[in-house]
Amino acid sequence: MEVILREDVVNLGSRGALVKVADGYARNFLLPKRLAVAATSANKKIVEQERDAHVRREAKAEGEAKDLARLLANTVLTFRHRVGENDQLFGSVTAKDIADSLEAQKFHIERRKVQLDEPIRTLGEHEVTLRLHRDVSVPIKVVVEAE
Repeated sequence: MEVILREDVVNLGSRGALVKVADGYARNFLLPKRLAVAATSANKKIVEQERDAHVRREAKAEGEAKDLARLLANTVLTFRHRVGENDQLFGSVTAKDIADSLEAQKFHIERRKVQLDEPIRTLGEHEVTLRLHRDVSVPIKVVVEAE
């Protein structure tokens, strides 16, 4: 069965692609989850319009992310925490703390956009990456000082 993908599907294709799949895969997975539509001439026109709208939205979102990245490029966040022996923090600096600190500076960044593998538990300067868009990420400095 031929279907037109409405979303990117891993190991199958990208949005708007015309692909040939097994009937059962299309009937039981792609069509009920609205990941694809049957490949008819009417559906091809509708999907083409959706793709154009999606491209415009993506371009706008990427442009806004680049503008925000320029503003955030030289941002330095400073956190003061109590420390114990060997300069180990009592607690840690998490992605939520970083997002809240940015929010206090009038930057609206979601916590999940802060790329932090594990919480910061040591004093000093750390570089944290903010992934603002699929193609736009910006590093910021996080300084942790003793209280």
